[in-house]
Amino acid sequence: MKRRIILLVLCIVSLNSFAQDAKMKTFVDALMKKMTLEEKIGQLNLPGSGDIVTGQAGNSDIAKKIEQGKVGGLFNIKSVAKIKEVQKLAVEKSRLKIPLIFGMDVIHGYETVFPIPLGLSCTWDMDLIKRSARIAAIEASADGINWTFSPMVDIARDPRWGRIAEGSGEDPYLGSQIAKAMVNGYQGSSYAGNTSIMSCVKHYAMYGAAEAGRDYNTTDMSHQRMFNEYLPPYKAAVDAGVGSVMASFNDVDGVPATASKWLMTDVLRKQWGFKGFVVTDYTGINEMIEHGIGDLQTASARALMAGIDMDMVGEGLLTTTQKSLKEGKVTLAQIDAACRRILEAKYKLGLFENPYKYCDENRAKTEVFTAANRKEARATAAQSFVLLKNQNNILPIKKTGTIALIGPLADNKENMPGTWSVAADFSKATSLLTGLKEVAGSQVKILTARGSNLDEDSLFEDRAGMFGKSLHRDSRPAAVILQEALDIAKQSDVIVAALGESAEMSGESSSRSNISIPKAQQDLLKALVQTGKPVVLVLFTGRPLALKWENDHVPAILNVWFGGSEAGYAIADVLFGDVNPSGKLSTTFPQNVGQVPIYYAHKNTGRPLAEGKWFEKFRSNYLDVSNEPVYPFGYGLSYTSFSYSDIKLSNTALKGNQTLTATVSVTNTGSYDGKEVVQLYIRDVVGSVTRPVKELKGFQKIAIKAGETKTVSFSISPNDLKFYNYDLKYDWEAGDFEIMIGTNSKDVKKAKVNWVK
Repeated sequence: MKRRIILLVLCIVSLNSFAQDAKMKTFVDALMKKMTLEEKIGQLNLPGSGDIVTGQAGNSDIAKKIEQGKVGGLFNIKSVAKIKEVQKLAVEKSRLKIPLIFGMDVIHGYETVFPIPLGLSCTWDMDLIKRSARIAAIEASADGINWTFSPMVDIARDPRWGRIAEGSGEDPYLGSQIAKAMVNGYQGSSYAGNTSIMSCVKHYAMYGAAEAGRDYNTTDMSHQRMFNEYLPPYKAAVDAGVGSVMASFNDVDGVPATASKWLMTDVLRKQWGFKGFVVTDYTGINEMIEHGIGDLQTASARALMAGIDMDMVGEGLLTTTQKSLKEGKVTLAQIDAACRRILEAKYKLGLFENPYKYCDENRAKTEVFTAANRKEARATAAQSFVLLKNQNNILPIKKTGTIALIGPLADNKENMPGTWSVAADFSKATSLLTGLKEVAGSQVKILTARGSNLDEDSLFEDRAGMFGKSLHRDSRPAAVILQEALDIAKQSDVIVAALGESAEMSGESSSRSNISIPKAQQDLLKALVQTGKPVVLVLFTGRPLALKWENDHVPAILNVWFGGSEAGYAIADVLFGDVNPSGKLSTTFPQNVGQVPIYYAHKNTGRPLAEGKWFEKFRSNYLDVSNEPVYPFGYGLSYTSFSYSDIKLSNTALKGNQTLTATVSVTNTGSYDGKEVVQLYIRDVVGSVTRPVKELKGFQKIAIKAGETKTVSFSISPNDLKFYNYDLKYDWEAGDFEIMIGTNSKDVKKAKVNWVK
């Protein structure tokens, strides 16, 4: 009976969807019959906000193009007043009154800024991540935005690449779960109301695998690796119903992604069934000239033929497509298909019915940067922090005595929101100093000093302080700045060192060849450790850093990434123990840059180094450093401790579509209530092709009270064993499998099963 009801509901939903699609097709068909060729091509044009100024929008160059039907949308315009004024040009002065779509880089929050995406991924909490996207959508839509260029789901295993900060780390399974959560958070269950916005998954594809970790660089890998390791998060976003996709800058198989018919049409549309539209990245078509594809007309034609629908900023499609059509280099059917997809997106958003749907000025006044949203951002940030070390339980700090807060990031609220926080008001962000003072209470004395500049090189510091995120460089001699810090350190009971990267040391065009903490800060940290006082390193970073010395010598390390507008409060909450840290790394931290790329799901070699060995001649290892990372994927400590029982399996010999249940008991053996991320890994021991030594296949984040034991079970089916084989067939192979459950990718309990078809 229950199954019949479910089938009936699915049939009703399917029929409703079919009816809505038919209605949309009828509307778009009728509109396109009225459109001139120039107006169709105009829908493919996405310029930036340019010279749009409130009260003068009608006099701008873009305004004239809007009135002529040569603009499909705009991006990064902020405020209902501006957007309403520009939309008015489209729906009142253009011939066919086609509304514009308005996009923005709402990456990890709008004015209420959440942790950078890499930090968010370390919560391993899909409900929390989905809520962060939902709040971002509510705030952005209240300010007129109806399209976001998020989530970025590029798998990244090279921390030299600055844009690792914008993604969810190194793992395709975790990245896929986060992709779905973000898309669902932005888009909601429908666009019926005015609080859901269209999501744009990016950067399709393999952008996170750029050679040498250098932004915009080439990508080269086998198709098998693409489908098993890099493509899954993009597909997960498509399966979740994402409305749009952004093409990446890099080339794939020797073809720029923006011109790749294989990526944009064969895989994305035909294989995965994507129905939305594809937009280029900023001037992506124009940049193919430097790739060596040809002139602007050639590059534009290649993009359109590949399946690109919208041209961001470059105006190559706008200015060359009519000529290409006359010369037979593109077809009218290709132009119509691209135009249709843009119009359908606007129809789905409800803009034809109400072009001013997202222009409610009352919402803008009451739903942005609210107390409730800030509270959620504060709680989320605290969940994203990863406790890397806590020797002798230095943390949490008692709310008594004297604290020396030292470092160039101790009192710098501008950097707290992190990279790609374009809508943020930095003046409203909270510095660590402010957070400590407000959370500490009256029994704590806080002394503060800079101790060093961000870096010895002032020019480097300028590059690392762009977009209004200055470090306020101290011009005094370095020795004077250091001595000031040492003087207050002597007066303290504990030192909190606020060090690491600035917000713009990671992000776009922020690749680094040296992924250590800058030397000026390292020298400061070494001097603080030499005082003999307990030192807590509060580490700000947008990427995995090489922390070998820090791990060996600093007693306590709390990685806080960039926590958003409420970062200062959230860090204080964790330092003082009001929140027990529960973040787990979504990327591996190397000992040094020479180990890069380093990731847990690597394949074995024919000469693997034996477990527990440091070096053995004629084995796969280094002469000067072990193979081990400083911190493995999935790692993160707590103020309490957890113990795991051995794995109990429901069966050790399975056949066909049987389901295996793997169970462990997890006990909180410490004195604090805490949260633990229980992680399931599987190894396919023998395969037709080489397989990773382990792969994440499930996780559960559970709350356990001190002294309590909880049972955690994972249900495993043949679907969890599937992979793309040599022929790119997605299937599973019979044989032995190793089941691993533990607190991180290294420290696991193991059991074996045999599974036959």
